[in-house]
Amino acid sequence: MTKAPIARDLAQLGKFVALHHGWAAAKAFKSSTLIPADGEKVAKAGFDLQRVFPATPDEAPLISAALAVRLEDALSAKPYVVAGTLAVEGVPVLGDRLAFDPAEAFAVETPAFNGHAWLMVGDIIIDIALFRLAYSAQGPAALSRHVDLAFGPGKALFVDRWKHAARLGLSYEPHYVLSADEVTRLMGGAFHAIKAAQG
Repeated sequence: MTKAPIARDLAQLGKFVALHHGWAAAKAFKSSTLIPADGEKVAKAGFDLQRVFPATPDEAPLISAALAVRLEDALSAKPYVVAGTLAVEGVPVLGDRLAFDPAEAFAVETPAFNGHAWLMVGDIIIDIALFRLAYSAQGPAALSRHVDLAFGPGKALFVDRWKHAARLGLSYEPHYVLSADEVTRLMGGAFHAIKAAQG
């Protein structure tokens, strides 16, 4: 099967942003970052969402979209939902680096996507699903072992610079940046998942 395109740096990732959000957004994205005041907002939004969101093996796209919507007007720069592969020490644990059709994968509220999803603000990764998956029985065993050794228990939200993640043995490999409509659709799926969990 064909390998999916992988953005290796901000210039390439900016082209993924431009595909659905335009070149002005891509230019702004490449120079974006989080300011100190954003940290508290990210932590609070992440904690609030994790309290109500049900744990499922394929939750990353839904909970990431929900977090992006919560943070869109709260942060100093726009967060984008990125879909791709997460590798541990170079070996894929969430995703397989294979090409997929985004229009098909994200056409419904519960996506048919074999991979991982996270937020990016410039070169900052915000991953609300990483530790939830690693600490759960549904998470890949290799991810659980790595997180246990590298981070220990009790972590909730992974926030770090894209290139710094590699020092921790985590390789975030972006294949696609979701459009606003796709994020809204996944947000609908997240809303229904939360409501179903609340009975």
